[in-house]
Amino acid sequence: MPRLLHALLTGDRTITHSACLTQVFFFLLAGNVDSYVLAAMAWDRYVAICRPLHYATVVTQPRCVFLLGAVWVGTALHSLLHTFLTARLSFCNNHALPHFYCDVYPLLQIACSDTSLNFLVALTEGGSTILLPAACIVTSYAYIGAAVYKVRATGGMCKALATCGSHLCVVGLFYGTLVGVYLQPPGQLDAQGRDQDLVATVMFSVVAPTLNPYIYSLQNREIKASLARVFMLNRN
Repeated sequence: MPRLLHALLTGDRTITHSACLTQVFFFLLAGNVDSYVLAAMAWDRYVAICRPLHYATVVTQPRCVFLLGAVWVGTALHSLLHTFLTARLSFCNNHALPHFYCDVYPLLQIACSDTSLNFLVALTEGGSTILLPAACIVTSYAYIGAAVYKVRATGGMCKALATCGSHLCVVGLFYGTLVGVYLQPPGQLDAQGRDQDLVATVMFSVVAPTLNPYIYSLQNREIKASLARVFMLNRN
């Protein structure tokens, strides 16, 4: 976003090759860290709802630090792999990137060297980095849903929604926009398809991270009370 704002203010839309690869690395790193942290949060909510008496012994600080460290190291290696594969590509006369930041797929579209290995790694290793945390989230919420269904109490349902509601909203926003950006056949889009892809990318990279703090803050009692007062004043 800072680089985009700079381009809009100055009109300078150029970027160096090294800066572009740096963008690729850090964007992949941030996106994958976000994905795995959402999976870890789903596991945390599973333990809190399905095994509440064991929560203090299961979700310990050393285990959380280990999980977070493993996420950072694993996603850094993933980002380095795709950045290295992108760096080995050669670009001919067309250096106009059909995007507003450097990402793997737009760079593959303008490369003039063989990109088959890049697409193969993106579909296999890259796909697994999306599917693995998504599978963890779905599995955790399947157990949570089964546990809440067994209770069949209104209070238990409300407590589960209060615990998981904000996380589910962020997961839906994150993966909904992620599917629109990456899970489509690359390199075979018309002009309308590229415009739709650009809109989905803006939602994924700008809108979703901006909304996350607001969604999580709805769990705060003071903020909910303030919102209630605002709505009551507007109604009166």
